[in-house]
Amino acid sequence: MRVLDTLVAEIAEGKYAPGDPIPSDADLVKRFKVARETARRAVRVLRERGLVETEWGRGSFVKRAKQNPEE
Repeated sequence: MRVLDTLVAEIAEGKYAPGDPIPSDADLVKRFKVARETARRAVRVLRERGLVETEWGRGSFVKRAKQNPEE
């Protein structure tokens, strides 16, 4: 999935630092010219992979790395 792969790469490259918001669904729809469900699916997979966390009403943010790997 192009949206997902691009966002994963941008997070890995540091374009979005821990705590930074990622683009909204609407912004992803415009940027990638995809359906809203495709944008939502990409963000959902990022959440499932532990790369972002979503705060309902605020958006999705890159997760901070855990300080203690046993947390």
